[in-house]
Amino acid sequence: MKPSPAPARQVAERAGRWAERLAAWRLLLSGYRVVARNYRSPAGEIDLVVRRGRTLVFVEVKARARLAEAAEAIRANQRRRIRNAAAAFLARHPDLNSLDLRFDAVLVAPGRLPRHLPDAWRDSDS
Repeated sequence: MKPSPAPARQVAERAGRWAERLAAWRLLLSGYRVVARNYRSPAGEIDLVVRRGRTLVFVEVKARARLAEAAEAIRANQRRRIRNAAAAFLARHPDLNSLDLRFDAVLVAPGRLPRHLPDAWRDSDS
């Protein structure tokens, strides 16, 4: 049997799931359709994959005490892992390869509406 995570880790996981739900809600209100949540591959993880029209978006959700802290938390190595996970996702879903691709972020902080940052970084930035 797998041991249960430490209480602090459980709190962080719950907060992350809450932030991802808020981010999905924010994107749905903006006309996006959720294609996948918490996509995991050996290359990395993508919090949300959404689509609007001919654009497929790989979304990183960051929750911190302040929105500025959340934005700063998306580092180059994480962007690389997301890019690699996106390639793995597209390999498993070849029907989506013809769509325009984008990397977005949704920032979440207590007491604030989630902030969507379209085109938060380019594939070449990683």
